[in-house]
Amino acid sequence: MKALRWGYSTGTCAAAASKAALIRLLHDRAEAAVRVELPDSRLVEIPVAKAWLTEGGAMARVVKDAGDDPDITNGISILAEVQLRPLPGIVIQGGAGIGTVTKPGLQVPVGEPAINPVPRQMIERALLPLLPPGQGIKVIVSAPGGQRLARKTLNPRLGIEGGISILGTSGLVRPMSEQAYLDSLIPQINQAIALGYRTLVFTPGGMGAQLIGKLGAPDDAVVQTSNFVGQMLDAAVKRGVKRILLFGHIGKLIKVAAGIFQTHSRIADARRETMAAHLALLGARQELIREVMQANTIDAVIPLIKADNMEMVFQYLSAAASRHCQQRCEDKIKVGTAMYALDGSILGYDLTAISMARRLGIKCSTMLP
Repeated sequence: MKALRWGYSTGTCAAAASKAALIRLLHDRAEAAVRVELPDSRLVEIPVAKAWLTEGGAMARVVKDAGDDPDITNGISILAEVQLRPLPGIVIQGGAGIGTVTKPGLQVPVGEPAINPVPRQMIERALLPLLPPGQGIKVIVSAPGGQRLARKTLNPRLGIEGGISILGTSGLVRPMSEQAYLDSLIPQINQAIALGYRTLVFTPGGMGAQLIGKLGAPDDAVVQTSNFVGQMLDAAVKRGVKRILLFGHIGKLIKVAAGIFQTHSRIADARRETMAAHLALLGARQELIREVMQANTIDAVIPLIKADNMEMVFQYLSAAASRHCQQRCEDKIKVGTAMYALDGSILGYDLTAISMARRLGIKCSTMLP
């Protein structure tokens, strides 16, 4: 099996483009590649697509290479323009395609371009050795097409408007990195806390976020967890969150009811078995249990359950999911759970979910199945 190829973060690309632009400005030399220092002090060589003089300085372009990772920014151009300043120091600004932070809770203050601290440090490390003593410089990082790409990321939910973020803690992109994806989800919790929320909604995906928003939950309190329910709970505990309404499609949350906290299908399933077990505990007919075990999807058995007047199972599943979550959190967070069907209808919830809904300003009548 071929080893997957690592790539470079947008932060590394911005540092390389900045260095190539400064070399063009100071020495009128267009480098085909430049070496930049990663946060762990390793040196890497980054190809430079182009470096040219501008009216006020110089600019260089580096094409993002994410390796074998399905990174949405793979192939995007990261540009850096450098301009000399009479005052010492390095000023880093965002240009076209770079988002602006509009909400607190992120690593960058409100009003600043979404260029994270580590990429800023990498740019400074790349430029400082080249600058004459006492000379200052302004760096403008841009990403043509970044505004369009940003719509496919979590940036709009995080309050980053107008483009992508310049990211990277290691300077590298690990192929198929689940940790990188998780790292992109956790800032939602930080931001909700910064905005004063201590009761949050955790939902695996966009459909849940839209549905709970229609029911009245404030957008800034809604956190998308993807399949990382357990790790996002861990992150919430570390950050002092007090209450969580777990809200999601039954196909995901029934796994949590079985104590499965990574809900991707390749990790674990047990949906039919969990449903069958809970129905059996409630005294369901053997034929119904058999139909559940033979069904293609959980949504397919919902009409059968309703036809047998066994809807109570959804409340039991919700309570089980909450119980497993609280056990994982060592009871440091109060958890309530509500589940919906694929058509958006609410199937069931536990009593704690009603309490959470009231705290979030949701009219409980809107949650009734």
